Amino acid sequence: MKILLTGVTGYIGKRLMPILLEQGHQLVCAVRDRYRVDEHYLEDSNIEVVEVDFLKPETLSNIPNNIEAAYYLIHSMSNSSSDFEELEAQCALNFKSRLETTQVKQVIFLGGISNDENLSKHLRSRKQVADLLKSNKYATTIFKAGIIVGSGSSSFEIIRDLVEKLPVMVAPKWLHTKTQPLAIRDVLAYLSKSLGNTQLYNKTYDIFGPEIMTYKEMLLQFAEVRKLKRYILTVPVMTPKLSSYWLYFVTSTSYTLACNLVDSMGVPIIGKPSNINTLLNIHPITYKEAVTLAFEKIEQNSILSSWKDSFISSGELKSNSHKYINVPKFGCFKDYKERKVQNIPLTLSRIWAIGGETGWYYGSFLWNIRGYLDKLAGGIGLRRGRTNPDELHTGDALDFWRVIFADKDKMKLLLYAEMRLPGEAWLEFKIENNILKQTATFRPRGLAGRLYWYSVLPFHLFIFNGMISKLACPFNAKPQNVS
Repeated sequence: MKILLTGVTGYIGKRLMPILLEQGHQLVCAVRDRYRVDEHYLEDSNIEVVEVDFLKPETLSNIPNNIEAAYYLIHSMSNSSSDFEELEAQCALNFKSRLETTQVKQVIFLGGISNDENLSKHLRSRKQVADLLKSNKYATTIFKAGIIVGSGSSSFEIIRDLVEKLPVMVAPKWLHTKTQPLAIRDVLAYLSKSLGNTQLYNKTYDIFGPEIMTYKEMLLQFAEVRKLKRYILTVPVMTPKLSSYWLYFVTSTSYTLACNLVDSMGVPIIGKPSNINTLLNIHPITYKEAVTLAFEKIEQNSILSSWKDSFISSGELKSNSHKYINVPKFGCFKDYKERKVQNIPLTLSRIWAIGGETGWYYGSFLWNIRGYLDKLAGGIGLRRGRTNPDELHTGDALDFWRVIFADKDKMKLLLYAEMRLPGEAWLEFKIENNILKQTATFRPRGLAGRLYWYSVLPFHLFIFNGMISKLACPFNAKPQNVS
């Protein structure tokens, strides 16, 4: 079949794409920025990439008419806008309007379980989108899931942060809220097996795991899998705002996402039973099995997607990241350094391993301080880390940077800063004629930006000198760990 796939660079879409390709389908991938699609997919004859922003009707004509099915995986849980419900609704209506003029027969949507009377703003919006997508021109298959458990998922990474960092937790009362966690492998099975299944046309199903658990039980069972002893004390006096700050400072989540999660975590997420497992021959695995499988993927360095890489953890940079490839030359401050490279393959491998658990090779305590200060200022801090310890791709999150360009053959890596700054910043590594060129560029915003640059200049002198020396002359140079 010829399938329109949205949310291609998101957590679910990135994992669904290879499954659909393996099944022999042709994909039309709708993205706001084609540069965020992995290069090997751009070269695949079974993939057509079209640039579409569903909030901009003028771009919808890029969707071909001869599609037979479509996945609606557009999500804005990290949107800090006060009118994100209206934006989600408009996005769904524009999608529906365009698809009604195509040959599409089935639209598959993944939303959230919304059976409680007092829904959070986020779950209410998901329910509204499901209703808006329904049409007389095509059939809809709507799946509603709760907590999704898998390597790289936001819920998994937040629970991991809490369990691995805090032997004793003083936690909010919403830890007693009940939910039914579902493994990512099962979510993908529902999405892929429902394609073209006429029995599921114009039907809505809740999909969930075999256990009803509280968030506290999820934390404790996660600890058991990791062979850790953890103690949790819940207190009734922690307000939603304090709860959000608690998640924000302890975990790698953004403050906006923390607020939305806390808002939703107070709502029980219990699914309505149906015959969907029988229809699709799916047997959801337990929570502990899902956690165990997730860590197997982590240990094999085979995490296909992470919430951190999908701009859900982004600062101001939300889309069109390729626009930042052209680093400005005028009105900027620059810190330029170069060194002769002793071993190009080794230097490249160290550049591509920078950040995360490896660290930044020099002055790690200063990088740590900068990360803590960023968190205090409402930024993302260093905890975001990186998805893969050895590979980098355009769009990946890298501590408080975003990868704007990564090409080992061209020996160039360009990062854009997502920490809180009175301006914009880039960090570039490039090897030419056996010379490593390292350039930090800062475009200040007003007087505050200029004062900031001069205040950090002494630290840059220390950090950037040491870093380029470790990269260019890596023999006997052991990286410092920032974790």
